Amino acid sequence: MSKELSANIEKAPQRALYKALGLTSEEISKPLIAIISAKSEIVPGHVHLDRITDAVKAGIYAAGGTPFVVPSIGICDGIAMGHLGMKYSLPSRELIADSVESMLLGHAFDGAVLVPNCDKIVPGMIMGAVRANLPTVMVSGGPMQSGYYKGKKVSFSSVYEGIGAVKSGNMNLDELTDLESCACPGCGSCCGMYTANSLNCVSEALGIALPGNGTITAVSAERERLAKRAGTAIMKLVSNDITPKMILTKAAFMNALAVDMAIGASSNTVLHLLAIADECGVKLDLDIIQQISDKTPNLCKLSPASCYDMEDLGHAGGIMAILNELNKKGVIDGSALTATNKPLSKSFSGVEIADTNIIHTVEEPLSPVGGICVLRGNFCEDGAIVKRSAVAQQALTFSGKAKVFDCEEDAVNAIMGGNIKKGDVVVIRYEGPVGGPGMREMLSPTSALSGMGLDKDVALITDGRFSGATRGLAIGHVCPEAAVGGKIALIKNGDKIDIDIPKGKLNLDINAKEMQARAKKWKPKDSNPTGWLLRYANLVTSANKGATLKKKF
Repeated sequence: MSKELSANIEKAPQRALYKALGLTSEEISKPLIAIISAKSEIVPGHVHLDRITDAVKAGIYAAGGTPFVVPSIGICDGIAMGHLGMKYSLPSRELIADSVESMLLGHAFDGAVLVPNCDKIVPGMIMGAVRANLPTVMVSGGPMQSGYYKGKKVSFSSVYEGIGAVKSGNMNLDELTDLESCACPGCGSCCGMYTANSLNCVSEALGIALPGNGTITAVSAERERLAKRAGTAIMKLVSNDITPKMILTKAAFMNALAVDMAIGASSNTVLHLLAIADECGVKLDLDIIQQISDKTPNLCKLSPASCYDMEDLGHAGGIMAILNELNKKGVIDGSALTATNKPLSKSFSGVEIADTNIIHTVEEPLSPVGGICVLRGNFCEDGAIVKRSAVAQQALTFSGKAKVFDCEEDAVNAIMGGNIKKGDVVVIRYEGPVGGPGMREMLSPTSALSGMGLDKDVALITDGRFSGATRGLAIGHVCPEAAVGGKIALIKNGDKIDIDIPKGKLNLDINAKEMQARAKKWKPKDSNPTGWLLRYANLVTSANKGATLKKKF
Protein backbone atom coordinates (compact mmCIF):
# COMPACT_ATOMS: atom_id res chain seq x y z
CA MET A 1 0.00 0.00 0.00
CA SER A 2 2.80 2.42 0.85
CA LYS A 3 4.21 2.37 -2.72
CA GLU A 4 1.53 4.80 -3.75
CA LEU A 5 2.85 7.26 -1.17
CA SER A 6 6.55 6.73 -1.82
CA ALA A 7 6.55 6.80 -5.64
CA ASN A 8 3.88 9.18 -6.96
CA ILE A 9 4.72 12.84 -7.47
CA GLU A 10 1.26 13.74 -6.14
CA LYS A 11 2.20 12.23 -2.77
CA ALA A 12 5.13 14.57 -2.08
CA PRO A 13 3.17 16.19 0.84
CA GLN A 14 2.78 12.80 2.53
CA ARG A 15 6.50 12.12 2.09
CA ALA A 16 7.21 15.49 3.68
CA LEU A 17 5.36 14.27 6.78
CA TYR A 18 7.37 11.05 6.83
CA LYS A 19 10.54 13.14 6.65
CA ALA A 20 9.28 15.17 9.59
CA LEU A 21 9.70 11.89 11.52
CA GLY A 22 13.37 11.82 10.55
CA LEU A 23 12.96 9.21 7.82
CA THR A 24 15.18 9.19 4.77
CA SER A 25 13.94 8.69 1.22
CA GLU A 26 15.47 5.21 1.31
CA GLU A 27 13.48 4.27 4.42
CA ILE A 28 10.27 5.61 2.89
CA SER A 29 10.82 3.49 -0.21
CA LYS A 30 10.91 0.25 1.82
CA PRO A 31 7.81 -1.67 3.02
CA LEU A 32 6.26 0.23 5.93
CA ILE A 33 5.36 -2.09 8.82
CA ALA A 34 3.12 -1.20 11.75
CA ILE A 35 4.06 -2.64 15.13
CA ILE A 36 0.82 -2.35 17.07
CA SER A 37 1.74 -2.34 20.74
CA ALA A 38 -0.49 -2.50 23.81
CA LYS A 39 2.30 -1.09 25.98
CA SER A 40 1.10 0.75 29.07
CA GLU A 41 2.27 1.26 32.63
CA ILE A 42 -0.91 -0.06 34.29
CA VAL A 43 -0.98 -3.65 32.95
CA PRO A 44 1.65 -6.16 34.19
CA GLY A 45 1.26 -8.10 30.94
CA HIS A 46 2.04 -4.98 28.92
CA VAL A 47 4.49 -2.97 30.97
CA HIS A 48 7.51 -4.57 29.26
CA LEU A 49 6.23 -4.48 25.67
CA ASP A 50 8.64 -1.73 24.62
CA ARG A 51 11.38 -4.36 24.97
CA ILE A 52 9.40 -6.67 22.68
CA THR A 53 8.68 -3.96 20.12
CA ASP A 54 12.35 -2.95 20.05
CA ALA A 55 13.22 -6.54 19.16
CA VAL A 56 10.53 -6.64 16.47
CA LYS A 57 11.92 -3.40 15.03
CA ALA A 58 15.39 -4.93 14.89
CA GLY A 59 14.02 -7.90 12.96
CA ILE A 60 12.15 -5.68 10.51
CA TYR A 61 15.19 -3.46 9.90
CA ALA A 62 17.40 -6.51 9.37
CA ALA A 63 14.96 -7.93 6.83
CA GLY A 64 14.69 -4.70 4.84
CA GLY A 65 11.59 -2.96 6.18
CA THR A 66 10.81 0.30 7.96
CA PRO A 67 8.97 -0.18 11.28
CA PHE A 68 6.62 2.19 13.10
CA VAL A 69 5.28 1.55 16.61
CA VAL A 70 1.64 2.58 16.98
CA PRO A 71 -0.55 2.19 20.09
CA SER A 72 -3.48 0.10 21.22
CA ILE A 73 -5.49 0.33 24.41
CA GLY A 74 -5.60 -2.63 26.79
CA ILE A 75 -7.52 -3.34 29.99
CA CYS A 76 -6.10 -5.64 32.66
CA ASP A 77 -8.93 -7.98 33.56
CA GLY A 78 -7.36 -8.70 36.93
CA ILE A 79 -7.38 -5.03 37.91
CA ALA A 80 -10.85 -4.52 36.40
CA MET A 81 -12.28 -7.57 38.20
CA GLY A 82 -15.11 -7.20 40.69
CA HIS A 83 -16.11 -3.59 40.00
CA LEU A 84 -17.49 -1.32 37.27
CA GLY A 85 -14.27 -1.67 35.28
CA MET A 86 -15.07 -5.23 34.26
CA LYS A 87 -18.08 -3.97 32.28
CA TYR A 88 -15.55 -2.40 29.89
CA SER A 89 -13.32 -5.42 29.38
CA LEU A 90 -15.16 -7.40 26.69
CA PRO A 91 -16.44 -4.23 24.94
CA SER A 92 -12.81 -3.07 24.67
CA ARG A 93 -12.22 -5.91 22.20
CA GLU A 94 -14.38 -4.07 19.68
CA LEU A 95 -12.62 -0.75 20.28
CA ILE A 96 -9.25 -2.44 19.76
CA ALA A 97 -10.41 -4.08 16.52
CA ASP A 98 -11.72 -0.74 15.26
CA SER A 99 -8.48 1.06 16.14
CA VAL A 100 -6.24 -1.57 14.50
CA GLU A 101 -8.30 -1.42 11.32
CA SER A 102 -8.17 2.38 11.40
CA MET A 103 -4.43 2.66 12.00
CA LEU A 104 -3.47 0.08 9.37
CA LEU A 105 -5.65 1.44 6.59
CA GLY A 106 -5.43 5.09 7.60
CA HIS A 107 -1.65 5.11 7.23
CA ALA A 108 -1.31 2.83 4.18
CA PHE A 109 0.89 0.26 5.90
CA ASP A 110 2.18 -2.77 4.02
CA GLY A 111 2.02 -5.18 6.94
CA ALA A 112 1.65 -5.45 10.69
CA VAL A 113 3.18 -7.12 13.71
CA LEU A 114 0.70 -7.35 16.56
CA VAL A 115 2.20 -7.09 20.06
CA PRO A 116 -0.56 -7.78 22.60
CA ASN A 117 -0.51 -9.97 25.69
CA CYS A 118 -3.71 -9.95 27.69
CA ASP A 119 -7.27 -11.14 27.33
CA LYS A 120 -9.28 -8.95 24.94
CA ILE A 121 -6.24 -7.41 23.29
CA VAL A 122 -5.20 -10.59 21.47
CA PRO A 123 -8.54 -11.25 19.71
CA GLY A 124 -9.24 -7.55 19.22
CA MET A 125 -5.95 -7.01 17.39
CA ILE A 126 -6.45 -10.11 15.24
CA MET A 127 -10.00 -9.03 14.34
CA GLY A 128 -8.79 -5.60 13.23
CA ALA A 129 -5.93 -7.13 11.23
CA VAL A 130 -8.37 -9.45 9.46
CA ARG A 131 -10.49 -6.47 8.40
CA ALA A 132 -7.46 -4.68 6.97
CA ASN A 133 -6.25 -8.02 5.54
CA LEU A 134 -2.64 -6.92 5.27
CA PRO A 135 0.17 -9.41 5.93
CA THR A 136 0.25 -9.89 9.71
CA VAL A 137 2.11 -11.84 12.37
CA MET A 138 1.52 -11.76 16.12
CA VAL A 139 4.04 -11.97 18.96
CA SER A 140 2.76 -11.64 22.51
CA GLY A 141 4.62 -10.35 25.54
CA GLY A 142 4.76 -13.83 27.10
CA PRO A 143 3.62 -15.34 30.40
CA MET A 144 4.67 -14.27 33.88
CA GLN A 145 6.92 -16.49 35.97
CA SER A 146 5.40 -18.35 38.90
CA GLY A 147 5.24 -16.87 42.34
CA TYR A 148 6.22 -18.93 45.37
CA TYR A 149 4.65 -18.86 48.82
CA LYS A 150 5.68 -21.23 51.60
CA GLY A 151 7.55 -23.38 49.09
CA LYS A 152 4.60 -23.82 46.72
CA LYS A 153 3.79 -22.24 43.37
CA VAL A 154 1.17 -19.51 43.54
CA SER A 155 -0.39 -17.16 41.02
CA PHE A 156 -2.91 -14.38 40.64
CA SER A 157 -5.87 -16.71 41.28
CA SER A 158 -4.26 -17.87 44.53
CA VAL A 159 -4.79 -14.39 45.97
CA TYR A 160 -8.49 -14.42 45.10
CA GLU A 161 -8.84 -17.81 46.72
CA GLY A 162 -6.94 -16.44 49.71
CA ILE A 163 -9.79 -14.01 50.36
CA GLY A 164 -12.18 -16.93 50.73
CA ALA A 165 -9.66 -18.70 52.94
CA VAL A 166 -9.53 -15.68 55.26
CA LYS A 167 -13.33 -15.52 55.39
CA SER A 168 -13.51 -19.20 56.33
CA GLY A 169 -10.74 -18.91 58.95
CA ASN A 170 -8.15 -20.95 57.04
CA MET A 171 -5.77 -18.01 56.55
CA ASN A 172 -5.09 -14.81 58.49
CA LEU A 173 -4.70 -11.29 57.10
CA ASP A 174 -0.93 -11.23 57.50
CA GLU A 175 -0.64 -14.40 55.45
CA LEU A 176 -2.89 -12.92 52.76
CA THR A 177 -0.65 -9.83 52.62
CA ASP A 178 2.43 -12.03 52.25
CA LEU A 179 0.68 -14.00 49.52
CA GLU A 180 -0.32 -10.91 47.54
CA SER A 181 3.28 -9.68 47.68
CA CYS A 182 4.73 -12.74 45.95
CA ALA A 183 1.92 -14.19 43.79
CA CYS A 184 2.76 -12.05 40.75
CA PRO A 185 6.56 -11.69 40.71
CA GLY A 186 6.96 -9.50 37.63
CA CYS A 187 5.88 -8.64 34.11
CA GLY A 188 3.93 -10.91 31.80
CA SER A 189 0.47 -12.39 31.48
CA CYS A 190 -0.60 -14.20 34.68
CA CYS A 191 1.12 -17.59 34.63
CA GLY A 192 -1.79 -20.07 34.57
CA MET A 193 -3.93 -21.30 31.70
CA TYR A 194 -6.03 -18.17 31.99
CA THR A 195 -7.61 -16.37 29.05
CA ALA A 196 -4.54 -14.43 27.92
CA ASN A 197 -2.28 -17.47 27.85
CA SER A 198 -5.03 -19.61 26.35
CA LEU A 199 -5.33 -17.21 23.42
CA ASN A 200 -1.58 -16.85 23.02
CA CYS A 201 -1.30 -20.65 22.79
CA VAL A 202 -4.29 -21.02 20.48
CA SER A 203 -2.76 -18.36 18.19
CA GLU A 204 0.11 -20.75 17.47
CA ALA A 205 -2.41 -23.34 16.26
CA LEU A 206 -4.25 -20.69 14.25
CA GLY A 207 -0.96 -20.02 12.50
CA ILE A 208 -1.00 -16.26 13.09
CA ALA A 209 1.75 -16.50 15.75
CA LEU A 210 5.13 -18.24 15.63
CA PRO A 211 5.91 -21.41 17.63
CA GLY A 212 6.64 -20.61 21.27
CA ASN A 213 4.37 -17.58 21.38
CA GLY A 214 2.21 -18.98 24.18
CA THR A 215 4.83 -20.43 26.52
CA ILE A 216 8.16 -18.57 26.32
CA THR A 217 8.26 -16.43 29.46
CA ALA A 218 8.12 -12.64 29.34
CA VAL A 219 11.51 -12.15 31.00
CA SER A 220 13.53 -14.63 28.93
CA ALA A 221 16.00 -13.72 26.21
CA GLU A 222 14.24 -16.26 24.00
CA ARG A 223 11.14 -14.03 24.04
CA GLU A 224 13.24 -11.23 22.48
CA ARG A 225 14.62 -13.63 19.90
CA LEU A 226 11.06 -14.71 19.08
CA ALA A 227 10.14 -11.04 18.59
CA LYS A 228 13.07 -10.60 16.20
CA ARG A 229 11.94 -13.66 14.25
CA ALA A 230 8.47 -12.12 14.05
CA GLY A 231 10.07 -9.02 12.54
CA THR A 232 11.79 -11.05 9.84
CA ALA A 233 8.68 -13.22 9.30
CA ILE A 234 6.49 -10.23 8.49
CA MET A 235 8.84 -9.20 5.70
CA LYS A 236 8.52 -12.65 4.11
CA LEU A 237 4.74 -12.43 4.39
CA VAL A 238 4.77 -8.99 2.75
CA SER A 239 7.07 -10.22 -0.02
CA ASN A 240 4.73 -13.13 -0.75
CA ASP A 241 1.53 -11.14 -0.10
CA ILE A 242 0.26 -13.66 2.45
CA THR A 243 -2.66 -12.10 4.30
CA PRO A 244 -4.58 -13.11 7.45
CA LYS A 245 -7.53 -14.50 5.50
CA MET A 246 -5.14 -16.89 3.74
CA ILE A 247 -3.94 -18.15 7.14
CA LEU A 248 -7.16 -17.99 9.19
CA THR A 249 -9.09 -20.59 7.22
CA LYS A 250 -11.64 -23.16 8.40
CA ALA A 251 -8.76 -25.64 8.84
CA ALA A 252 -6.91 -23.16 11.06
CA PHE A 253 -9.93 -22.74 13.34
CA MET A 254 -10.41 -26.50 13.59
CA ASN A 255 -6.74 -26.84 14.57
CA ALA A 256 -7.11 -24.05 17.12
CA LEU A 257 -10.19 -25.63 18.66
CA ALA A 258 -8.44 -28.99 18.92
CA VAL A 259 -5.55 -27.39 20.81
CA ASP A 260 -8.06 -25.42 22.90
CA MET A 261 -9.69 -28.68 24.01
CA ALA A 262 -6.36 -30.44 24.57
CA ILE A 263 -4.89 -27.77 26.85
CA GLY A 264 -8.04 -27.09 28.91
CA ALA A 265 -8.11 -23.47 27.82
CA SER A 266 -10.27 -20.69 29.22
CA SER A 267 -13.95 -20.78 28.29
CA ASN A 268 -13.47 -17.22 27.01
CA THR A 269 -11.73 -18.69 23.96
CA VAL A 270 -15.17 -19.73 22.71
CA LEU A 271 -16.27 -16.08 22.60
CA HIS A 272 -13.11 -14.94 20.87
CA LEU A 273 -12.73 -17.72 18.31
CA LEU A 274 -16.37 -17.19 17.30
CA ALA A 275 -15.68 -13.46 16.90
CA ILE A 276 -12.46 -13.89 14.89
CA ALA A 277 -14.08 -16.53 12.67
CA ASP A 278 -16.95 -14.14 12.01
CA GLU A 279 -14.49 -11.51 10.75
CA CYS A 280 -12.92 -14.16 8.49
CA GLY A 281 -16.24 -15.30 7.05
CA VAL A 282 -15.66 -18.78 8.51
CA LYS A 283 -18.73 -20.61 9.81
CA LEU A 284 -18.23 -21.53 13.45
CA ASP A 285 -20.86 -22.25 16.09
CA LEU A 286 -21.36 -24.06 19.38
CA ASP A 287 -22.32 -27.31 17.65
CA ILE A 288 -19.00 -27.37 15.77
CA ILE A 289 -17.15 -26.55 18.98
CA GLN A 290 -18.84 -29.46 20.75
CA GLN A 291 -18.03 -31.80 17.87
CA ILE A 292 -14.34 -30.91 18.17
CA SER A 293 -14.49 -31.37 21.94
CA ASP A 294 -16.10 -34.80 21.58
CA LYS A 295 -13.23 -36.14 19.48
CA THR A 296 -10.27 -34.33 21.05
CA PRO A 297 -8.62 -35.70 24.21
CA ASN A 298 -7.70 -33.40 27.08
CA LEU A 299 -3.92 -33.72 27.45
CA CYS A 300 -3.09 -30.96 29.96
CA LYS A 301 -4.31 -29.81 33.32
CA LEU A 302 -2.64 -26.50 34.12
CA SER A 303 -3.06 -23.82 36.79
CA PRO A 304 -5.58 -23.15 38.30
CA ALA A 305 -6.57 -26.82 37.88
CA SER A 306 -3.07 -28.07 38.85
CA CYS A 307 0.35 -26.89 40.04
CA TYR A 308 1.74 -26.73 36.49
CA ASP A 309 1.97 -23.40 34.70
CA MET A 310 2.90 -21.96 31.29
CA GLU A 311 6.65 -22.22 31.81
CA ASP A 312 6.21 -25.90 32.68
CA LEU A 313 4.14 -26.40 29.52
CA GLY A 314 6.93 -24.84 27.47
CA HIS A 315 9.57 -27.09 29.02
CA ALA A 316 7.36 -30.11 28.28
CA GLY A 317 7.35 -29.30 24.56
CA GLY A 318 4.79 -26.52 24.30
CA ILE A 319 2.03 -26.19 21.75
CA MET A 320 4.05 -27.78 18.96
CA ALA A 321 4.40 -31.00 20.98
CA ILE A 322 0.66 -30.95 21.62
CA LEU A 323 -0.05 -30.47 17.91
CA ASN A 324 2.29 -33.33 17.05
CA GLU A 325 0.54 -35.54 19.58
CA LEU A 326 -2.96 -34.58 18.40
CA ASN A 327 -1.87 -35.25 14.84
CA LYS A 328 -1.56 -38.92 15.83
CA LYS A 329 -5.27 -38.80 16.64
CA GLY A 330 -6.10 -37.37 13.21
CA VAL A 331 -7.62 -34.13 14.50
CA ILE A 332 -5.01 -31.73 13.05
CA ASP A 333 -4.75 -30.44 9.48
CA GLY A 334 -1.01 -30.02 9.07
CA SER A 335 -1.39 -28.45 5.63
CA ALA A 336 -2.79 -25.20 7.04
CA LEU A 337 -0.64 -22.19 6.09
CA THR A 338 1.02 -20.22 8.89
CA ALA A 339 2.90 -16.98 9.46
CA THR A 340 6.13 -18.94 8.99
CA ASN A 341 5.17 -19.02 5.28
CA LYS A 342 5.08 -22.81 5.62
CA PRO A 343 2.44 -25.41 6.52
CA LEU A 344 1.75 -25.96 10.22
CA SER A 345 3.19 -29.49 10.03
CA LYS A 346 6.66 -28.06 9.28
CA SER A 347 6.63 -26.50 12.74
CA PHE A 348 5.28 -29.40 14.80
CA SER A 349 6.65 -32.48 13.04
CA GLY A 350 9.13 -34.29 15.25
CA VAL A 351 8.46 -32.20 18.37
CA GLU A 352 8.02 -34.81 21.08
CA ILE A 353 6.62 -34.52 24.60
CA ALA A 354 9.44 -33.97 27.08
CA ASP A 355 7.40 -34.55 30.24
CA THR A 356 4.28 -36.74 30.19
CA ASN A 357 3.32 -35.53 33.66
CA ILE A 358 2.51 -32.19 32.05
CA ILE A 359 1.48 -33.16 28.51
CA HIS A 360 -0.20 -36.55 28.43
CA THR A 361 -0.19 -38.75 25.36
CA VAL A 362 -3.27 -39.46 23.25
CA GLU A 363 -3.00 -43.09 24.41
CA GLU A 364 -3.22 -42.04 28.08
CA PRO A 365 -5.09 -38.70 28.14
CA LEU A 366 -6.49 -37.00 31.20
CA SER A 367 -9.87 -37.34 29.51
CA PRO A 368 -10.94 -38.76 26.15
CA VAL A 369 -12.90 -35.57 25.51
CA GLY A 370 -11.92 -31.89 25.44
CA GLY A 371 -11.61 -29.34 28.20
CA ILE A 372 -14.64 -27.26 27.20
CA CYS A 373 -18.21 -28.52 27.01
CA VAL A 374 -21.38 -26.99 25.57
CA LEU A 375 -24.52 -27.50 27.68
CA ARG A 376 -28.13 -27.11 26.59
CA GLY A 377 -31.46 -27.30 28.41
CA ASN A 378 -34.80 -25.69 29.08
CA PHE A 379 -33.32 -22.35 30.22
CA CYS A 380 -30.29 -22.28 27.91
CA GLU A 381 -31.74 -23.30 24.56
CA ASP A 382 -28.96 -21.46 22.71
CA GLY A 383 -26.26 -23.00 24.86
CA ALA A 384 -24.03 -22.51 27.89
CA ILE A 385 -20.32 -23.17 28.39
CA VAL A 386 -18.36 -24.93 31.12
CA LYS A 387 -14.61 -25.50 31.43
CA ARG A 388 -15.00 -29.23 32.06
CA SER A 389 -11.30 -29.78 32.73
CA ALA A 390 -11.47 -27.51 35.82
CA VAL A 391 -14.44 -29.35 37.35
CA ALA A 392 -13.83 -32.05 39.96
CA GLN A 393 -14.83 -35.53 38.78
CA GLN A 394 -17.49 -35.91 41.47
CA ALA A 395 -19.12 -32.62 40.44
CA LEU A 396 -19.64 -33.45 36.77
CA THR A 397 -23.22 -34.35 37.64
CA PHE A 398 -24.88 -32.13 40.21
CA SER A 399 -28.36 -31.21 41.44
CA GLY A 400 -29.16 -28.44 43.86
CA LYS A 401 -31.50 -25.66 44.84
CA ALA A 402 -31.13 -22.25 43.26
CA LYS A 403 -30.08 -19.12 45.10
CA VAL A 404 -30.72 -16.30 42.65
CA PHE A 405 -28.97 -12.93 42.34
CA ASP A 406 -29.50 -10.17 39.78
CA CYS A 407 -25.90 -8.94 39.90
CA GLU A 408 -22.44 -10.20 40.80
CA GLU A 409 -22.04 -7.97 43.86
CA ASP A 410 -25.11 -9.43 45.61
CA ALA A 411 -23.84 -12.96 45.01
CA VAL A 412 -20.36 -12.14 46.38
CA ASN A 413 -21.90 -10.58 49.50
CA ALA A 414 -23.97 -13.72 50.06
CA ILE A 415 -20.96 -16.01 49.62
CA MET A 416 -18.72 -13.93 51.89
CA GLY A 417 -21.55 -13.67 54.41
CA GLY A 418 -21.75 -17.44 54.73
CA ASN A 419 -25.18 -17.66 53.15
CA ILE A 420 -24.20 -20.19 50.49
CA LYS A 421 -24.11 -23.82 51.63
CA LYS A 422 -23.13 -27.17 50.16
CA GLY A 423 -25.64 -28.27 47.53
CA ASP A 424 -26.61 -24.74 46.46
CA VAL A 425 -26.68 -23.57 42.85
CA VAL A 426 -25.77 -19.88 42.73
CA VAL A 427 -27.49 -18.17 39.78
CA ILE A 428 -26.14 -14.76 38.72
CA ARG A 429 -28.13 -13.13 35.92
CA TYR A 430 -28.48 -9.80 34.10
CA GLU A 431 -24.69 -9.92 33.60
CA GLY A 432 -24.71 -10.92 29.91
CA PRO A 433 -23.42 -8.85 26.96
CA VAL A 434 -26.60 -6.72 26.94
CA GLY A 435 -27.62 -7.00 30.59
CA GLY A 436 -24.32 -6.11 32.23
CA PRO A 437 -23.72 -4.57 29.88
CA GLY A 438 -20.36 -6.06 29.00
CA MET A 439 -20.62 -9.68 30.23
CA ARG A 440 -18.45 -9.41 33.32
CA GLU A 441 -16.15 -12.22 34.43
CA MET A 442 -17.08 -13.86 37.74
CA LEU A 443 -13.69 -14.61 39.28
CA SER A 444 -14.61 -13.01 42.59
CA PRO A 445 -17.49 -15.38 43.47
CA THR A 446 -15.87 -18.53 42.06
CA SER A 447 -12.58 -17.86 43.85
CA ALA A 448 -14.41 -17.12 47.08
CA LEU A 449 -16.13 -20.49 46.80
CA SER A 450 -12.80 -22.21 46.10
CA GLY A 451 -11.07 -20.45 48.98
CA MET A 452 -13.87 -21.52 51.31
CA GLY A 453 -13.57 -25.12 50.14
CA LEU A 454 -16.95 -25.15 48.40
CA ASP A 455 -15.85 -25.44 44.75
CA LYS A 456 -16.77 -29.15 44.64
CA ASP A 457 -20.07 -28.72 46.45
CA VAL A 458 -21.60 -25.52 45.02
CA ALA A 459 -22.43 -24.76 41.38
CA LEU A 460 -22.46 -21.29 39.85
CA ILE A 461 -24.48 -20.48 36.73
CA THR A 462 -24.52 -17.13 34.94
CA ASP A 463 -25.28 -15.38 31.68
CA GLY A 464 -21.99 -13.61 32.33
CA ARG A 465 -18.64 -15.35 31.89
CA PHE A 466 -15.68 -16.65 33.84
CA SER A 467 -12.01 -15.85 34.02
CA GLY A 468 -9.65 -18.57 32.87
CA ALA A 469 -8.44 -18.44 36.48
CA THR A 470 -11.74 -19.93 37.62
CA ARG A 471 -11.97 -23.54 38.74
CA GLY A 472 -14.94 -25.50 39.98
CA LEU A 473 -18.47 -26.08 38.69
CA ALA A 474 -18.81 -22.71 36.94
CA ILE A 475 -21.22 -22.53 33.99
CA GLY A 476 -21.36 -19.33 31.96
CA HIS A 477 -22.52 -17.84 28.65
CA VAL A 478 -26.13 -18.92 29.33
CA CYS A 479 -28.06 -17.98 26.19
CA PRO A 480 -30.47 -16.34 25.69
CA GLU A 481 -29.42 -14.01 28.50
CA ALA A 482 -31.82 -12.63 31.09
CA ALA A 483 -31.85 -9.08 29.73
CA VAL A 484 -33.40 -10.18 26.42
CA GLY A 485 -36.00 -12.44 28.02
CA GLY A 486 -33.93 -15.61 28.37
CA LYS A 487 -35.42 -18.16 30.74
CA ILE A 488 -32.59 -17.79 33.22
CA ALA A 489 -34.61 -14.71 34.22
CA LEU A 490 -37.47 -16.98 35.33
CA ILE A 491 -35.53 -19.02 37.91
CA LYS A 492 -36.69 -18.54 41.52
CA ASN A 493 -35.00 -19.21 44.84
CA GLY A 494 -35.46 -22.83 45.80
CA ASP A 495 -35.94 -24.15 42.27
CA LYS A 496 -34.12 -27.41 41.61
CA ILE A 497 -31.47 -27.30 38.86
CA ASP A 498 -29.95 -30.42 37.32
CA ILE A 499 -26.48 -30.40 35.75
CA ASP A 500 -25.10 -33.30 33.72
CA ILE A 501 -21.86 -32.30 32.03
CA PRO A 502 -21.10 -35.71 30.46
CA LYS A 503 -24.50 -35.61 28.73
CA GLY A 504 -24.33 -31.86 27.98
CA LYS A 505 -27.52 -31.11 29.90
CA LEU A 506 -28.55 -28.16 32.07
CA ASN A 507 -32.19 -27.99 33.17
CA LEU A 508 -34.53 -26.18 35.50
CA ASP A 509 -36.78 -28.76 37.20
CA ILE A 510 -40.18 -27.16 36.58
CA ASN A 511 -42.84 -28.08 34.05
CA ALA A 512 -43.55 -26.20 30.83
CA LYS A 513 -46.83 -24.79 32.16
CA GLU A 514 -45.08 -23.18 35.12
CA MET A 515 -42.36 -21.85 32.84
CA GLN A 516 -44.98 -20.21 30.61
CA ALA A 517 -46.77 -18.68 33.60
CA ARG A 518 -43.54 -17.12 34.85
CA ALA A 519 -42.68 -15.84 31.37
CA LYS A 520 -45.98 -13.93 31.20
CA LYS A 521 -45.09 -12.06 34.40
CA TRP A 522 -41.50 -11.23 33.42
CA LYS A 523 -40.61 -7.58 32.86
CA PRO A 524 -37.36 -6.28 31.35
CA LYS A 525 -34.76 -4.93 33.76
CA ASP A 526 -32.98 -1.74 32.68
CA SER A 527 -29.30 -1.58 33.59
CA ASN A 528 -29.27 2.14 32.69
CA PRO A 529 -25.92 2.13 30.85
CA THR A 530 -24.30 5.39 29.78
CA GLY A 531 -21.51 6.43 27.44
CA TRP A 532 -19.88 3.74 25.29
CA LEU A 533 -21.70 0.99 27.23
CA LEU A 534 -25.06 2.36 26.08
CA ARG A 535 -24.00 2.01 22.44
CA TYR A 536 -22.50 -1.40 23.14
CA ALA A 537 -25.69 -2.72 24.78
CA ASN A 538 -27.70 -1.68 21.75
CA LEU A 539 -25.29 -3.20 19.22
CA VAL A 540 -23.94 -6.38 20.83
CA THR A 541 -25.11 -9.85 19.82
CA SER A 542 -25.51 -12.95 21.98
CA ALA A 543 -22.61 -14.82 23.58
CA ASN A 544 -23.28 -17.87 21.40
CA LYS A 545 -22.40 -15.64 18.43
CA GLY A 546 -19.20 -14.39 20.07
CA ALA A 547 -20.76 -11.21 21.50
CA THR A 548 -19.79 -9.43 18.31
CA LEU A 549 -21.42 -6.19 17.24
CA LYS A 550 -24.28 -6.24 14.77
CA LYS A 551 -23.20 -5.82 11.17
CA LYS A 552 -26.54 -4.29 10.16
CA PHE A 553 -28.67 -1.93 12.24
